[in-house]
Amino acid sequence: MNDKQKKPQKLKARLPRGFVDRTAGDIRAVNEMTAKIREVYEHYGFDPLETPLFEYTDALGKFLPDSDRPNEGVFSLQDDDEQWMSMRYDLTAPLARHVAENFNEIQLPYRTYRAGYVFRNEKPGPGRFRQFMQFDADTVGAPGVQADAEMCMMMADTLEALGIKRGDYVIRVNNRKVLDGVLEAIGLGGDDKAGQRLNVLRAIDKLDKFGPEGVALLLGSGRKDESGDFTKGAGLDKEQIDKVLFFVGITDYAESAVRLAGLVAGTARGGEGVEELNFIAALVTSAGYGPDRIKIDPSVVRGLEYYTGPVYEAELTFDVTNEKGEKVVFGSVGGGGRYDGLVSRFMGQPVPATGFSIGVSRLMTALKNLGKLGASEVIEPVLVTVMDGDVEAMGRYQKMTQELRAAGIRAEMFQGNWKKFGNQLKYADRRGCPVAIIQGGDERAEGVVQIKDLIEGKRLSGEIEDNASWREARVAQETAPEADLVAKVREILAAQAEDRKRAANA
Repeated sequence: MNDKQKKPQKLKARLPRGFVDRTAGDIRAVNEMTAKIREVYEHYGFDPLETPLFEYTDALGKFLPDSDRPNEGVFSLQDDDEQWMSMRYDLTAPLARHVAENFNEIQLPYRTYRAGYVFRNEKPGPGRFRQFMQFDADTVGAPGVQADAEMCMMMADTLEALGIKRGDYVIRVNNRKVLDGVLEAIGLGGDDKAGQRLNVLRAIDKLDKFGPEGVALLLGSGRKDESGDFTKGAGLDKEQIDKVLFFVGITDYAESAVRLAGLVAGTARGGEGVEELNFIAALVTSAGYGPDRIKIDPSVVRGLEYYTGPVYEAELTFDVTNEKGEKVVFGSVGGGGRYDGLVSRFMGQPVPATGFSIGVSRLMTALKNLGKLGASEVIEPVLVTVMDGDVEAMGRYQKMTQELRAAGIRAEMFQGNWKKFGNQLKYADRRGCPVAIIQGGDERAEGVVQIKDLIEGKRLSGEIEDNASWREARVAQETAPEADLVAKVREILAAQAEDRKRAANA
């Protein structure tokens, strides 16, 4: 019998499906982008708020799309007191809970913004993740649609602050009351038709994806996709489908306003919704935001059930090339609307609210396509190399590193195996370090350092053909007194920056 113990199996490093690691470049790009968004929100008078990743599951409510059960679509666990908690699905439901819990201390209208990760327990796919970042702004306690108009204007200003020029985006606005009026006018009013109404909303929300023909199938008996999967339809007849398609097919609101008013005539919510749309259109036009920036568009639905009035969506209108090499319009990067019932669930009294959410990851992809991210330079650290490992030498190297950092220069002392000096320069090359500081025993005795311009050295190495030429081209490395270290490094970094600027303008 073999008494030898089995060798323990090596743990396999693997990332859960639907999640991604973020690298330094992505993190810096997000930080750059969110700083610009934050600046616009602050200028509008909004203040930051942070809520935890977990909420009690019942606080998230029944407002999750494509779900009849409160814990479907979310990651949930049971606390030690047997209460169910879930990771937040969006940033709006936690805000509603926060407002209700602190209602007596909050000054209304309450204007706040939040950025953070949200989690969806859904099947992941290309571009569809289970964890992603949103950046929201909300006004709670403002009943008038002027608050919705302001949200749309703020979103337009945000996109322009991010470098998206006018003509490359549009904020599209609709009103769920108008849609409710249309649905009531075709016989889908009342609580008993709530399920059918939700199916109609989901069908309309697919307009960009499937076109009018595909939506007509989803409004009717159903639609079969290329794989053979069948989606059951909302069960409307042809006359009902035609009226819904007319509504969502309106491209010029002014031209169709009279016919739309006739369609919702006799429905109180429909008439109220048309008035609110007209009011928003007048407000944004007066403020200088014409239809090239903010446009009334009845095809905007927004899938969540909690919207009660105006809904809006930020859409980028420029073309990008997809994975198949096809030119496609980039599409939506955020949206929101009025949700007057969400805070009221906790309060037993009406609390009006409206808000907007930006999909940070999707917007970042768009900005990368436009070359609007990563423009700010990130200079890799100056490397202080290590020639000797005794306490005195190490103390000198660390002192140099700290002097560079104190002067605002990014720097690091080599922390690997210092005995193989060639590996230190290889590390500097792979890291992209602009400068290396070298001091051996002889230099230390003289109180000097060798300062190596690694960028210039790399350029020269491509031009030099023999040792004689190399000896003549020692400008990439110079000796300087220790006291002049910071000044000399600054001088080299400034010259490198000027070279990059000239190259960019060439």
